[in-house]
Amino acid sequence: MRSLSPFLLLLRIHNRVPFSSLPSPSIRSRFRPSKRYLSDLGFSEKLPSVAAADRRGSPSRSTSLARCAADPSSPTVGAGMEMVAKAAAASGEGSVARRFWIGSWKEALFASYTPFVVCLAAGKLNMDTFRNYIAQDVYFLRAFAQAYEMAEEFADDDETKAAITELRKAVLDELKMHDSVVQEWGIDPTKEIIPNPATLKYTEFLLATAGGKIEGGKGHGKIVTPFEKTKIAAYTVGAMTPCMRLYAFLGKELQLHLQYEGNGHPYKKWIDTYSSAGFEASAVQIEDLLDKLSVSLTGEELEIIEKLWCHAMKLEIEFFNAQPIVQPVVVPLTKLHDPTNHLVIFSDFDLTCTVLDSSALLAEIAILTASKPGQSGTDTLSVQRSPSDVRNSWDVLSKQYTEEYEQCIESLLPPEQAKIFDYESLYKSLEQFSNFEKQANSRVIESGLLKGMNLEDIKRTGECLTLQDGCKEFFQNVVKIKQKLNAEFHILSYCWCADLIRSAFSSVGCLNELGIHSNEFNYDGSVSTGEILRMMESPLDKVKTFKSIIANLASEEKHLSVYIGDSVGDLLCLLEADVGIVIGSSLSLRRVGEQFGVSFVPLYSGSIKKQREVIEDANVWKGGLSGVVYTASSWTDIHAFLLGA
Repeated sequence: MRSLSPFLLLLRIHNRVPFSSLPSPSIRSRFRPSKRYLSDLGFSEKLPSVAAADRRGSPSRSTSLARCAADPSSPTVGAGMEMVAKAAAASGEGSVARRFWIGSWKEALFASYTPFVVCLAAGKLNMDTFRNYIAQDVYFLRAFAQAYEMAEEFADDDETKAAITELRKAVLDELKMHDSVVQEWGIDPTKEIIPNPATLKYTEFLLATAGGKIEGGKGHGKIVTPFEKTKIAAYTVGAMTPCMRLYAFLGKELQLHLQYEGNGHPYKKWIDTYSSAGFEASAVQIEDLLDKLSVSLTGEELEIIEKLWCHAMKLEIEFFNAQPIVQPVVVPLTKLHDPTNHLVIFSDFDLTCTVLDSSALLAEIAILTASKPGQSGTDTLSVQRSPSDVRNSWDVLSKQYTEEYEQCIESLLPPEQAKIFDYESLYKSLEQFSNFEKQANSRVIESGLLKGMNLEDIKRTGECLTLQDGCKEFFQNVVKIKQKLNAEFHILSYCWCADLIRSAFSSVGCLNELGIHSNEFNYDGSVSTGEILRMMESPLDKVKTFKSIIANLASEEKHLSVYIGDSVGDLLCLLEADVGIVIGSSLSLRRVGEQFGVSFVPLYSGSIKKQREVIEDANVWKGGLSGVVYTASSWTDIHAFLLGA
C-alpha cells in the first residue's frame, strides 16, 4: 500500500516533549565542573566532581524514549528515535517488525520531506496532483491485494491463512474508499490507470516477492516443502508491513494539522481513514503476523526480510518524489532556497551545540591544573592553590550565579503578559540581564581562577568536547554544500575562551568554514593570565554582532537568516532572524519570551504556517521581529528542516 511516509517522524516530538520544570538550563551549570574529561585531559588525579553537569532537555526524556522502544508507533517517536534505534540494535531486543520500523527512521524522514507530503499536510496540495496520486494508489492497492492472495496460498496453517484473508479484506475495503474518493474528486473510475515508472517498479517488486522471486531465496518453481512456502509468505509480509505501519503512523500525525482548517481541510476524509483505530489495528495485525512467521527463520533468512523491508521503504521514497508538484514548498528549507539569495546560519555554542557548558569545562581545567604544581608557567602567574581550594571557589561562584540569575529573571518580567509582541520592552529588560552577565564575568576574572591554564590543555579539551546528537553531522553536511547554497556560518557565544570553540569545530573538520565570535583568553606565552578580552557577554552583544554581520552583506543581495539558540541570551537574535529556532527546553527562555508576547511554535507546525505564507505571498519568508520563534528538540530536527535527510 502506498505509504505517505511519516513526515513528522523526527519532528513529532516538538508537540510532545514538555518544557523542563527544573530550574532553567540557562543557569547552564555555570562554573560547575564535572569529572567527565579527567582522563581525556591527561591528568592522573581523580578529583571529585563539584556538581553534575546540567544536560539540557526534558527530565521525562528517558521515559519517552523507553516508550518509543516499547512501541515504535507511539506518538512520542520523534527526535529521540535515533537513540532508540541505536539502543534497540545494541540490545537486539524487540520484535522483528518493531526493530525494522525503528531502524528505518532515516529513510522515513527523507520521505517525510517530499513536497507531496508537506503540501498535503498543509491542505495546499494541488487537486490534480491528488487525483493523480489516488489513481496511482488504486493501481498499487490492487497489486497489494493480489500479493496478499499469493501469500495466503503459501501459508501453512489455518490461523495464518485467516490473518492474511482478513488483511486482504481490509485492502479491498480501502479500495472501496478510494472508489468514493475517485468519484468525489472527479476521477473517472472506468478510465484505465497507467502506472508511472515509480508505481510500476514498486508493484513489480511486490508481486515478484510474493511469487518467490527473492534474491537469496528459491524461485517459485523450486518451492517443494511447506516450510519453504512459509518462508515465501514471511518474505511477502515483510515487504508489505512497512507500508501499513507508515500509513497508520502518518494518519495520526496528519490529524494534528486538521486544527488549521478543521472540517475545511480538503483532504480530511483521507486523513480520517488512515488515522482510524481500524487502520491502526490492521497495521498491528500485519506486524504480529510478520513476527509469527519469522520465529522459525534463520539469521540469514531474517536478513533477507530486512533487505526486503528496506527496499520497500526506498521504493516509497521514489513513489512520492515522483508525484508532480506545481506549487512551491518550504521543507526542507534549502531545497527551495534560491542560491542567488544569501543564506546566513548563526548558532550559539554552549548547550546549543554542546552537551556541557564551556565554563564548567574551563573550571575543570583550572582544578586539574592546580593538581599539577609543576605545570609550566603557572608559578609566575599565581600563587599555587590546592585543587580543593579551587574547586570550592568555583562552587561559591556557581551558587552565587544561580541565585542571582533566578532573581534577575524574576525582576525583569513585567507584571502582566503582553497581549501583542513587545520587542522594545523586551530589549530594555534584557539590558538589565546583560548587566547581570557582565557582573558575573567580572567576579570570575577578579577571582584569579582563570590564571595558569595551558593553551594545549584547552585545545585538548575542545577536541574531546561532546557535541549534541546530530550537531556534528549538521555542520559537516551544510559546509559541504556551502557554495551551492551561497551560505555562510557563524558561531555567536558567551564562551570565555574562543580557543575552546575553535578546537571543537576543528576536530570535526568545520573550523575553516565558521566565523567564531566570542571572548578570548589573554595569554603569556601559552599560559592564561586570567584576563578575558570581553567581546561578547550579553544578549545585547550578540544581537549587535548579528546585525553587524547582516549589515555587511552586499546591499543589493537578498538574504535569509537562521539563528539557532537555547537560552535567554539568544532571544534577541532568535527574534531578529528570519527563522529563529530554539533547541532544548529552557523554562526561563519561555517565561521571558511569553511575558513579552513571543510565540513559541513547534518547528514543523511553524513550517506549515510559513509554507502558506510562501505559497500565498510569492515565496517570501515572513521573518524578523515577527514575534515567532520555532522550537526543536534536537539537531536532527534542524537538519531535517533545513537540509532534509
